[in-house]
Amino acid sequence: MEIYRGRRLWIEKSVARFPNGIEAEKVTVHPGSAVAILPVTPTGYKLLRQYRYAVGQYIYEAPAGTMEDGEDPLETAHRELIEEAGVAATTMIPKGFIYTTPGYTDEKIYLFEARGLSPSHEYEKDADEVIEVMDVTKDRIDAMVRNGTICDAKTICLIHRCMETA
Repeated sequence: MEIYRGRRLWIEKSVARFPNGIEAEKVTVHPGSAVAILPVTPTGYKLLRQYRYAVGQYIYEAPAGTMEDGEDPLETAHRELIEEAGVAATTMIPKGFIYTTPGYTDEKIYLFEARGLSPSHEYEKDADEVIEVMDVTKDRIDAMVRNGTICDAKTICLIHRCMETA
């Protein structure tokens, strides 16, 4: 049974049957798929300091965004990188995907490492995005994860997945 449908997500309540035969009523949030991109520079990375209404504060995170109808993850990654960080990439390296919180949502975020950056203003930020682009050095990013300055899960996963090639 559909509980809510908005422009970007819908929520349903259903009876789930588990592999052990147990049935339980569950609510699932379906936000659609998204991408997250770690832009790599010669000295480090570009992160966003972005205001997030749901948590009522600014957080540090990788550029990210929801896939539009008909877009594939790579296309979305190129668009979102320009929209949010103001840079285009000549190379996008797929780094797999993550499920954000599989206890109640089927959200899947595709991860990319972006290289060969150059300024671009082909796409504009969304009106409700309050973003500052920050250059972070390689050694500082590790400390930011360890001390909790970076607390966004998708960004931490992406940093970890990109470590081997950075």
